[in-house]
Amino acid sequence: MPNVLFLLCLILQKSFTMTLFIALLLRILSNPFANVFQKKLTASRQNPLWVNFVGFFTLSILCIPFPGKIPWSSFAPIFWIYCVAGGLVGALGNGYLIKAVEKGDISLLGPINSYKSVVSLLLGIPLLGEFPNLWGVLGMGLIIYGSYFILDTLPERFSWQVLKRPEIKFRIYAMLLTAIEAIFIKKIILLSSPTISFVVWCFFNALFSFCFLFLYRVDLKKQLKVMYKRNIPIYLALVSCMGIMQMATNYSFAHMPVGYALALFQLSGIVSVGLGYAFFKERNIRKKLLGTAIMIMGAVLIILLE
Repeated sequence: MPNVLFLLCLILQKSFTMTLFIALLLRILSNPFANVFQKKLTASRQNPLWVNFVGFFTLSILCIPFPGKIPWSSFAPIFWIYCVAGGLVGALGNGYLIKAVEKGDISLLGPINSYKSVVSLLLGIPLLGEFPNLWGVLGMGLIIYGSYFILDTLPERFSWQVLKRPEIKFRIYAMLLTAIEAIFIKKIILLSSPTISFVVWCFFNALFSFCFLFLYRVDLKKQLKVMYKRNIPIYLALVSCMGIMQMATNYSFAHMPVGYALALFQLSGIVSVGLGYAFFKERNIRKKLLGTAIMIMGAVLIILLE
């Protein structure tokens, strides 16, 4: 763990501002708390796709005052292509994420997200021109090694059989899709601004989340009936976490490479393990913490690829 903090200090010495530090801290904390609220909602018989839609729809309502102030006609066609592509993979990825959280332990699924930095690093080669060196390769190796300790807490242990578990499959789908989404978000930010990127993120994710409700034949009347009054505060907390998480993500993407930002975001894995134990009494916490620490070391090492 001291090694992780040492590496983090090196990163902050390279590109530190107080605002960026606050944005990273908010992103690291808001993501696992959002997972807790998502799990609580799905545990009360709310469909994961419905939870996904309500979150994005509520954020879109809050963004209504902003579109009139944005010069939409000034954006090139490629901007809208990125918006549509990002909204599509983002909505589907978040749907899979909530489905994974519904079926699995947060203390297991949160740390596995460290693989996203590997995926984004590999995707960043052709799409963003960001090439890894020895640090990046070593970081990927540590992430794989750390995942051994986490997956070893399952009955199937660290084996190909793990991939047959629904929560692992859904988490992998979500990880791949949201890693691709991160690339599109970065492109949108480069063509506009973090604020505009946030607005289009809300609207396009809400649009595609709504489409997925019909594609997967979600019973909307049933979901509205299940949406008890006691769930409203949880939805409000979830929306708050989603908004804070994405605004912090956009700011981070605007001020540092995607690979750097995603690697630092993996510090939320430790928070996920703690929240999994605190809220849901999940087991094998010590082994998961060890694996998470190793994976975070790998993720932070990837940041040193420049």
